[in-house]
Parts: sequence; C-alpha cells; structure tokens
Amino acid sequence: MSQKIRIKDIALRAGVSVGTVDRVLHERPNVSKDAREKVEKALAEMDYKPNAYASALAYNRQYCFHVLLPKHEQEAYWDEIEEGATRAMEARRDFHVDVEFSYYERFNDDSFSEQAQLILDAKPDGVVIVPADLTTTRLLTDQLHERHIPFVLLDSYMPDLKPLSFYGQDSFASGYFAAKALMMIASTEEEIMLMKITKDGKVTSKQQANREVGFRHYMADHYPNVVITDLELPLGDTRKHYGQKLDAFFNQHPRVHHCITLGSKAHIVGDFLLKTNRRNIQIMGYDMVAKNAQCLREGSISFIIAQHAYQQGFSCIETLFMAVVLKKKVSAVNYMPIELLMKENVEFYRRNQL
Repeated sequence: MSQKIRIKDIALRAGVSVGTVDRVLHERPNVSKDAREKVEKALAEMDYKPNAYASALAYNRQYCFHVLLPKHEQEAYWDEIEEGATRAMEARRDFHVDVEFSYYERFNDDSFSEQAQLILDAKPDGVVIVPADLTTTRLLTDQLHERHIPFVLLDSYMPDLKPLSFYGQDSFASGYFAAKALMMIASTEEEIMLMKITKDGKVTSKQQANREVGFRHYMADHYPNVVITDLELPLGDTRKHYGQKLDAFFNQHPRVHHCITLGSKAHIVGDFLLKTNRRNIQIMGYDMVAKNAQCLREGSISFIIAQHAYQQGFSCIETLFMAVVLKKKVSAVNYMPIELLMKENVEFYRRNQL
C-alpha cells in the first residue's frame, strides 16, 4: 500500500539520494531536470500517494483565515457562525490554523470596503465572506483572485464572483418551503402579515430578499387570493416603538391571525403577542436563536426554520483548511438542510451537532 512506501524505497528505485526525493516531494528547488524525471517516474510506477496530513504537519507553517461578517447583536444568527468557525480552528490547532473576524456595517459600502482592505493588507491564506451587494463585494473578490487567495461565500450565493465554495440555504427553495409550511395552518385565512426588518426600506440581507421571491412564488401559485400585507420595522429601533407599530397594525388588520418573517427576528412579534395576550395570532420565522426558541415553547411562534448556522461557520473554515493546507478538492456549492421546528420537536434540535 502507498502509505508504507518509504522515501528510501523511492530513492533506490529512482537511483537518486533520499534528499533529492524529499526535495521533489515537497516541491523544493535545487533539483536537476533529469533527477526530477527519475523520481516522478519512480513515484508513478510505485503508485505513491503522499499522506497529506503528515506532510502538512511536517511543513509546520502558520495559516490564517479571515472571516468578514456584518456587525450584529448578541444571540443572533451570526453568533453561531462565529462559534462554528472558532470550533473548526480549534479542531485544526495541530496545523497552526488561526481565524480572525472582521465586521462591516450593513448597507454601508465604505465600511465593507474598509474592512476588505484591512483583510487584504493582512495577506490571509483564505477568506470567508458574507457578501454585501454584488458590485461592492466584487471589488474585494477580484483582488483576492489576483492574489490567488481562495475565498468561500457564506449566506448569499453569487456565482459570478467564482468562489472556491459556498455554504447556505437555497434561498428561493427555503422561501417556497416556508410559504407551504405556513399555509398548512393558515389555509383558510384571507390575509397574512409579512414582517420585515428594514434599513432605508431594504431588508437586511440578500438571502431574505431571495426567500421572499420563493415565498411569493408559492403564494401566487397556490393561494392567489390571500392578501399579503407588509409590515416594515426599522433595524435597531426600540422594543417600545416596535410594540406601538405592532399594536397599530393588528388593530387596523383584525383579520390577520398568521404572520411570517423571513429572517431571525420572529421573537419581536412573538414577545409582543405574549405580552398583549393575543393568543389568536402566531408568527413563523427563521433561526434557532434563544429568543425564538423561548417564544416557540410558549406558543407565540408556530414554526421556526433552522439553517444550521454553527455548521455553516465550521464548514467554511474546514473547506479552506482542506483546500489550502491539504490541497484537496472541495465541493463548490453546499446547500444546508431546511428543517422545520415546532414546540413538539424543538428540544431535540442540536444546533452544534455536525
């Protein structure tokens, strides 16, 4: 078997020194063309396959991967991304892998570009990127391509940027699925509310925008007569103001009993419903953050779609490790499972399990 082949065996077959074989295997200089050809011929004849793990450990170099994320509050989806990435780093400590996190302000091109430049200046071995808009993100990824630095896209898939890999849900399919799940309990409704957390009239991620396309596609095909009424809640507003807007909305729309949000803030509505004792209204949302889980247990949230943020963070770093350190081929597109959680099965969900 190839793992039992010694450098000495290769040297004897090729008729060269052990040192020459070692230089060829590790792609070091100072090897003549004739000697290299002899070693390569011997390797082919012996069907030699190097132990990538042993070689990487023996090389003993440092690797640093950078992760570029939006600024976020505690207990958000992004916290789990960070936890997963950190755990992947810890799992590869023997290979001297380090992970650095950088944060940009959503909808602020200057903030994204500033952090991107800092990352480029650090000369990383690989980068994980939660994209801004396509044009702004391309300014970074074009430079990464020029410098032969691989990058993984997280959360939003932009194939035009030609990433090494992508991790996240199929946003359209996820939104379509969410609509179908919601209408299992809201099939007799005349009107439903679509709650959005927005900044300057825009939802806070491309992923949510794509989910909405899938959501509306399903509704148009199967429930064209159901009215979808949008409620926009400004990003970063106070709970008091959110409560006032929600109170006004439900007073003005008495026939709304089911709501949905395509992001992780279902608990904003869920908390309001619990505090105002509106037991005839429920909301559906995304992400198993603690506040959503609590509302799910108490009955103000009907369903939560989980997308394994921890696993995404872990897998992004592991993918860079496999590609950069072990020189392995990795999968280009990795869609995460779309899982539906409710009160009856939430306790069996293990967000950190890989």
